[in-house]
Amino acid sequence: MSELINNARKRKDLLKHMILQLHKGQAPEAVRAQLVRFMGEVPYGDIVEVEQELISEGLPQEEVLKLCDIHTAVLKGSIDQTGAKSAPPGHPVHTFQQENKALGWEISSIIALYDELKGMNENDDASKQMIEIRKHFHALMDVDKHYRRKENLLFPFLEKHGVTGPPTVMWGKHDESRTLLKGAIEALKETSSITAGEADIVADLALRPASTAVDDMIYKEEQILFPMCLDTLTDDEWFKIYDQSLEIGFCLYDPQTKWAPAGARVEEKKAIEQDRIQLPSGSMTASEITAILNTIPFDLTFVDSEDTVRFFTQGKERIFERNRAILGRKVQLCHPPSSVHIVQKIIDDFRAGRQDVASFHINIHGRFISIEYYALRSPEGAYLGTLEVSQDLTEKRRLEGERRLLNYEKESVKS
Repeated sequence: MSELINNARKRKDLLKHMILQLHKGQAPEAVRAQLVRFMGEVPYGDIVEVEQELISEGLPQEEVLKLCDIHTAVLKGSIDQTGAKSAPPGHPVHTFQQENKALGWEISSIIALYDELKGMNENDDASKQMIEIRKHFHALMDVDKHYRRKENLLFPFLEKHGVTGPPTVMWGKHDESRTLLKGAIEALKETSSITAGEADIVADLALRPASTAVDDMIYKEEQILFPMCLDTLTDDEWFKIYDQSLEIGFCLYDPQTKWAPAGARVEEKKAIEQDRIQLPSGSMTASEITAILNTIPFDLTFVDSEDTVRFFTQGKERIFERNRAILGRKVQLCHPPSSVHIVQKIIDDFRAGRQDVASFHINIHGRFISIEYYALRSPEGAYLGTLEVSQDLTEKRRLEGERRLLNYEKESVKS
């Protein structure tokens, strides 16, 4: 038997046979027992190759998708990552892994709240617990950016290397997770007044399946996908993924470390940045535009016509904290449930052309803060998005009289 197990082809044939047993209805527990008995631990590369072979041999992708979760459950604890590579900070895989940690924390928080519901009497008011659960599910919705970077950046390179089956199956699981998460959010809208017994039913029918789907995908990525990708893709391909990731955005995590492999073509990117961008009233380079936007004495955040956060300025003194994890995220998910209806009304009124400006002012830690929203429109009047402008007016409100003489606020630094 040891000769059989040590032979890579025989090992994969045995794994394929066991997966086919699952598709024929064999009890997962029995198949898992066979895996543990005959194989010990399964190398992650074998799982990818076997899945690819099964699809190539005619097993419908829909069937693989349907039983993918059973495969994962059976193989949990039996996947060998010996020799798996690690990714340095800033590398796309490291960013994916940090996002998974953030998602895992949200899921752990949800599970803790589930347990709290279980410990309550059936008729106890569970509204507070459900409000907290709703916050964590709004955060989980951010996983869409994590999935889109896989689908649009990572999977195309895998396909170039002939790995087509697993990405297709995983994309299908992404869509299942998205559907379950949307269903969970809808279910949570009706829980402003709810008993613990009712909340437990909502959790079992809508919330647990959604959080479990995200959690299972984390396991598949960490144990199978990422190790396989690190073995397959070249540094040049990883750099292309890294270079385009910001266009889609990050999930609950903002990578702070820049990354580039040795010999990467960074010079070409710098040259592109120096091209002048022609505007109706002049032209500037991307670097000049960035410097201007980050120097103006207020914060700007741009939300496009699809309600997606696309840009924010990065001045030295920000009024409200922003990080790049919000890029690509729906603006409704960036606000607490208690105020999201106000955000939605502003956007609806701007989109319909009923209003063009919405103004607020508040006091924060003794500072007078102005917050204004402006509808952006094309010359033809089409809605292009919303611009949020936040400004600290504390010092401006104290101004009196005139200042006609040059008087720098800060002394110049003498060399």
